[in-house]
Formats: sequence, structure tokens, C-alpha cells
Amino acid sequence: MHKQIFVNLPISDMQKSQDFFKRLGFTFNPDFTNDQGACMIIGDNIYAMLLVKDYFQTFTGKPVADATKSTEVLIALSCESRAEVDDLVARAIAGGGAAPRQPQDHGFMYAHGFEDLDGHIWEVLYMVPEGAPDA
Repeated sequence: MHKQIFVNLPISDMQKSQDFFKRLGFTFNPDFTNDQGACMIIGDNIYAMLLVKDYFQTFTGKPVADATKSTEVLIALSCESRAEVDDLVARAIAGGGAAPRQPQDHGFMYAHGFEDLDGHIWEVLYMVPEGAPDA
């Protein structure tokens, strides 16, 4: 059996968050989406659960981090090409997100990223099939 991963993220506005990620090309599983949480499909067996902050809080006794003020996680997402990296970041910015830094070109890896509407950082990257050079 293949493992699944569910990254749970607190959000402020369900509709705005879903609209933002739909503009980036993501879809949602309607069987696991309601006004409290939305199951965003990232890839085979990889999902992000967008959970309204009050509902997110029911899963932990700790304070919920404000991702606009501190970094609680960096979500890294691979892409098929450099062009896909640039396109995804451009669409995120056009949809109200932000780019926290300039693109990084390491030769074997090209990376950029965006912050979503709630400040969560999504690193998007393309690695050439040959991989990193020998150290």
C-alpha cells in the first residue's frame, strides 16, 4: 500500500483560498471539502488540507502560527520544467500571493517560490534529470 501525505494548513477564508489555488491549476476532492476544510489534490497520494483556523485549532493544543509573521513550514513542490516554475509563481502573484525572494538557479536545480494568501511558503523547483554534480 502506498502511503499518503496530508499537509494541514490553517487558512482565513475558505472561498478565497480555494479560488487562489484553483487559479494555480489545483483541484479539490468534493468528498472531503466543506465550509471548514478543503482537500486540495497536489499529486498521486499528496494532498493539502486547507482548514479554517478555528477548525484547525481543534487538532492541536498549541497556538496556531500566523504564517504572515513566522514560518511554520516550507512546502516544496517539484515541477516538470523551469517554465512551469516561473508560470506557477507568476499565477500565484497575479492571484494575490507574493514572491518572498528572487528565483535561484543552481545549475542542476532551479527554484522559486510564492506565499499563498495566508502567508504559507510554497517552494517550487525543477531539478534536471542528471541531478546534482558530484561533490
